[in-house]
Parts: sequence; C-alpha cells; structure tokens
Amino acid sequence: MTTLSFEKLLNQNAKRFDESLQEPLRRVSQPDMVRYLYGPLSKYTANGGKRHRPLICEVACKAVGGTAEQARSAACAIEHFHTAALIHDDIADESLLRRGEPCMHITEGEGIAINCGDLALSLVTGTVLRDESLSDGVKLRILRELVDMTTRTIEGQALDLGWARDERFDISIDDYLIMAQHKTAFYSGAVPLAVGAIIGGGTEEQIAALRAYGMSTGLAFQIQDDLLNLVGDAKKQGKDFRSDITEGKRTLIMVHALSNATPEERDELLQILQSKTTDPNLLARAVEIADHAGSLDYARSYATKLAHEHEDLLRETLPASHAREELLSMGVFFVKRLK
Repeated sequence: MTTLSFEKLLNQNAKRFDESLQEPLRRVSQPDMVRYLYGPLSKYTANGGKRHRPLICEVACKAVGGTAEQARSAACAIEHFHTAALIHDDIADESLLRRGEPCMHITEGEGIAINCGDLALSLVTGTVLRDESLSDGVKLRILRELVDMTTRTIEGQALDLGWARDERFDISIDDYLIMAQHKTAFYSGAVPLAVGAIIGGGTEEQIAALRAYGMSTGLAFQIQDDLLNLVGDAKKQGKDFRSDITEGKRTLIMVHALSNATPEERDELLQILQSKTTDPNLLARAVEIADHAGSLDYARSYATKLAHEHEDLLRETLPASHAREELLSMGVFFVKRLK
C-alpha cells in the first residue's frame, strides 16, 4: 500500500466513528445538563480530526484475526481520551484555536471546559465497561492499558508544563524524547495497537510487536506535528501557525537548535522563545535559525527513522493480510502528512 492509500483509508473511515462517539452524549436530556455539559462536549467531539487512533485500534484487531466491530468500544474510548486531553491541554497552553474553531474554554469558559474534559475522561472507562460483548478478563486487561496510558500522558504533560513554568531551556534531546513518548506516543500509537491486538486474541509476541511499532510511529507523529507547526501550510493552520514558538515549546527542533546554533544565534533564538511573541517576522527568524543549525533536517530524518524502525518486526509476527499492510503504511503516512 502507498502513503496515499492510508490517507484514503482515514478519509473513508473518519465519519464511521461519529455515531458511536456521540451515543453516550445523548443519554441525558435535562436541558441545563445538555447546555452546560453534554452539548458543548458533543459539539467538540463532532469537530473531529482524522480519527487515526480509533481506526488503528480496529486495524490492529483485524491484523491478529479479530474484527473491527470487536474493538469498536475500546477504539472509541481512546478517542474520548484524546478529546479530554485536547480540551485540558488547550487550557494549560492558553490556546485560542483547535481544528479551525475557537477552543472550548474560549467559547464556554474555563470551568465548563474543564468539566467537559472530565466527562470525556469518564467515558474512557465507561465505554469499555458497558460493552457486553467483551469478557470480564479482556475488559480488565483493556482497562489496565487505558489507566497506564492516562498516567503516561499526564506524566508527559507534567514535564511539558513544568519546563515552561520554570523557563527551562536546558533540555536535552533525550529529555524531549521521554516527554514526547509519554505525552503522545503511548496514546497515539502504542496503546491503540496493543489494545486492538488484545481484543483480537493476538499472541503476547504480536501484542508486544504492535506496541513497539506504535511507540516508534507515535513518536514520529509528534515530531512531524512539531515540524508542520513551523513549516506547514500557514493558511490551513491559521492563527496556530508557529504557535509552538510563541508558547516557547521544547520541541525536538528547538532543543536541537539551542544545542547546535552559533552562540549568537542561540542567544537570539532563546530570546524569541522566551518573549511569547506573535510577530510573524520574529517567528520566521526563529525558524531560520533552526534551519541554519540543521534542526529541521535533523527532525525530519529522526521521524523517518522512527517510522520504519519496527516494520520488519511486524512482518515477522503478523500474518500477511490487508490489515498488516495498512499498519505498515501508517508510519510512512505519519511523516509525510500535511496539516
């Protein structure tokens, strides 16, 4: 399969999850609960992205001999977690836009946004517990995965927020990788694939292989996100373009640049990152310094390496199938995609 075929797979399946994701948000009809909780979360959930996390959970289930339907509840649980993480993350980062729309804390206020994020978190476990097609043993194993996923993501967020609060720019590449693995790779790759394999009855070897592939491709996904924020399509990203610089984010690009730029350019870059500027000229200058330091190419190369890192392991442990090929094409798509 080609990179374009995986993108086509995403586009064809994104809407397929909408009904399942909305169903628990329609159980309450009390008007004010709808107005202040279920309605805002329903609207936010409807403005979804490509839904790659639930999709790869289902594909992993198929790759070990299961069906997409078996993994539907767990797949949706992971997407509910993604929703909660985005709502809370936007508050912490004081972001303005999400997917081209004002963030929920802008339209509804921080209190209601936090509460909606909390409801989405409750749906992570609730969605799995309500699935009568799963055995109790499988449910417990899935819930253990989801609890660990939540913990790892919170740990990564703690590093990201703490470094920003304390104005830490003494971050190494290894520090960044630990943060990004915890904040993104667990829930964007490793856990969706492992959970899908568990539900599909995969062997321990297959589950481990899919988890490893998900970790490496999930990290590649985050690095590509970092790159696209700096050099992607400014019109598609709108006001969020180069927001990582404004927020002083410790991305792989900036961590590398601060270690490899000339002393003069390092000082200039550090000043821009600490200024919280939105001046397009200063943002462009920060990208220019990173480019001079070889940091953009470094990040591209690192992401590409990660995307291919465990392909042979998948071929060795999974039987040949269309689902396996879809998963193998996923890593390449992650590092070739555009916003």
